[in-house]
Amino acid sequence: MNNDLPTVDLTIWRADAVVLFDWLQEVDLDRVPITHPAQKQALADLLSRIEETDVYMVTPEEIDAAKADVSRDMGW
Repeated sequence: MNNDLPTVDLTIWRADAVVLFDWLQEVDLDRVPITHPAQKQALADLLSRIEETDVYMVTPEEIDAAKADVSRDMGW
């Protein structure tokens, strides 16, 4: 990552980070609908940033629990 570029701090719920990490690990980014190549790159960048946290060490059980937490009371 280029340290000269402007950044933004973003705090998300850990369960959301786990679910996103799991999905980004398994999704074929070439099949995700995009309207601009930068969208695909931004998803890859998001995965890289999540990998810099301890989320990359989650167990399958933690992933299942995070999915249950995030999907609880969705209402749609």
